Amino acid sequence: MRTLVIIPTYNESESLPSLLERLRRAVPHADVLIADDNSPDGTGALADAFAESDPAIHVLHRPSKAGLGAAYLAGFAWGLEREYDVLVEMDADGSHRPEELPRLLALIPPADVVLGSRWVSGGSVVNWPASRRLLSRGGSLYTRLALGIPTRDATGGFRAYRASALRALDLDSVESNGYCFQIDLLWRALQRGLDVREVPITFVEREAGTSKMSGGIVREALLNVTRWGAGYRWRQLTGR
Repeated sequence: MRTLVIIPTYNESESLPSLLERLRRAVPHADVLIADDNSPDGTGALADAFAESDPAIHVLHRPSKAGLGAAYLAGFAWGLEREYDVLVEMDADGSHRPEELPRLLALIPPADVVLGSRWVSGGSVVNWPASRRLLSRGGSLYTRLALGIPTRDATGGFRAYRASALRALDLDSVESNGYCFQIDLLWRALQRGLDVREVPITFVEREAGTSKMSGGIVREALLNVTRWGAGYRWRQLTGR
C-alpha cells in the first residue's frame, strides 16, 4: 500500500535530520510529507534540501503557525488528493520512534486506525516527569469516562489511518486544533464504527527543541471533551 508519513514542523531544525534518516531506514517504501508552519529557525529550508536529494520526501509550506490540527488536516488533504492508501501522523521531535512504525502498518488492513499507545501493556514513556505522566494518563482517563470509549491512549499522536477511514470522518467539519485534535479524530472514528486498534510504543521525550504543550492546549481539550461527553450522555438518555 502507498504510505505517506506526515510530519508537522515548527522550529524543528535540530531534530528533523536524525528523524528523517531513521524514518527512511525503518520504512523505505513510505513517502514523507513535512508540513512546515513557516518556522523562523529555517526548518522549511532544511526540509527543502532533504526533498531535493530524496524524491520520497515532500514539503508543504504553510504561511504561519496555525496549530497541530490544521497542519495535519492540510497534510491529509495533500495525501488524499494524491491517492495514498495509508496516512501516518508522526511528531518531528523524535518522541515517536520510526523503528516502531512497521508494527502499526502491519495491522492495516484489517484495522482502519492504529494508535501507537503509551498506556497499554508493553507501552512506556522515557524521560517524562511525574507531572507530565499524570497529565497524559489523566487526560486519557477523563476522555474514556466522558465519551465511554475503551481506548487507553486517547491523546497520543503516533497513528496510522486508512485513506478510506479519513474520508469517512468528515474532516471539513473538524475545528479542534491542539492535542484535542487527536481525541476528536478518534471519537469520530469510534462513532462511525471503524476498526480502531492500539499497539504498544515507547514514547521518548524530545532531546532538542522546545515542547509545544501549553495551558491553552490543555484547556481546549478539557472543554471540548466535556462538551462532547455531555452531548453523548444526553443522546443516550433521550434516545436521540
